[in-house]
Amino acid sequence: MILHVDMDAFFASIEQAINPRLKGKPLIVGSRGSKMHTVVCAASYAAKVLGINSGMASREAFARCPNLEFVAADQAKYIWTSEQIFELLQGFNLPLNYASVDEFQMDLTGCQNPVSLGKDIKEQIYANFNITASVGIAKNWLLAKLASKIDKPDGLTLINDDNFESILRQTSLDKLCGMGGKTGANFIASGLKTCWDLYLNLPAFFDQNPGKFDENTGKSSQKPKSVSHSYTLPKVQINPQVIRAWIRLLSEMVATRLRQQNLVSQTVHLWLNGPEIGNFGAQKTYQTQTNDGYEIYQKAIKIMANSSLKNPRIRAIGVTCSSLFWGTSQPLLSEEIRKEGLIRALDRINNRFGEGSIYPAITSFTRS
Repeated sequence: MILHVDMDAFFASIEQAINPRLKGKPLIVGSRGSKMHTVVCAASYAAKVLGINSGMASREAFARCPNLEFVAADQAKYIWTSEQIFELLQGFNLPLNYASVDEFQMDLTGCQNPVSLGKDIKEQIYANFNITASVGIAKNWLLAKLASKIDKPDGLTLINDDNFESILRQTSLDKLCGMGGKTGANFIASGLKTCWDLYLNLPAFFDQNPGKFDENTGKSSQKPKSVSHSYTLPKVQINPQVIRAWIRLLSEMVATRLRQQNLVSQTVHLWLNGPEIGNFGAQKTYQTQTNDGYEIYQKAIKIMANSSLKNPRIRAIGVTCSSLFWGTSQPLLSEEIRKEGLIRALDRINNRFGEGSIYPAITSFTRS
């Protein structure tokens, strides 16, 4: 069986945990600091009941609720919390998969009491982070993910043979993963309304189980779609040396996570936010694959150099690697072999003596 943890209104809940004044209030997290000229990244449940959801223009959200609370997104804060939750879940010593920034999956093979485990997980997340999670348990990842959505927020649902039909009959098709966009629209147009309708017409759809958990590593063989890190600077920064230093540090953090998961990337995306430029994002896909922090940094710097940005003031920076592949190929050239050996040696030192024991010199400017 699979246990799926889905954090409740993750970004908004984190902001409410940090600032108790926002607890229970309609709140949106915006993609940029200008609250009337942004897009809703996340909404609290008090905002959702008013019809405010992710992707909505903030101007429309405030039209629906003039007293709406607003917080600008801080991705570094959310990523850090996500990683801390993942570490907490690792303590249960069951195979674990990082599904997304706010979703985690656990293989329950050998677990005698899945419901009790689900309750324990929910309690520990709340005790440590003061935010809630919904847990779904079922025979595969698709149904477990569906189960986690049925009783949100702070829910716990088990789908088994006894309640399989009744739950699918009560659940609309749009709650099922994969039913967004044209796929769901086509099914609905053909007369299917509930998950049970889909099961009667396409039962094999509910047998999906992509990505098996590796018994040795405890990780899923299903690749993540991307690996990213971002950071919001304490103040607006115009010093290009400091900006490059942060891009270098974030590139190294991304590269480290790629190597930890035995992944390489072909696409590098750079995200910048500032008072004049708003949100800038651009990416480039290369023929060569890499998980070397310096190469990722160089590619990110080239993206910025090829843009129309001229010494912009920057408040937040993000580096993302996508188009991921398993890093199974071996270097052939002597220079590549030497470089890979050096990277592995640095990883061993940092793993032994602590992350950041050895670091690129340029990143010292991030302490400015």
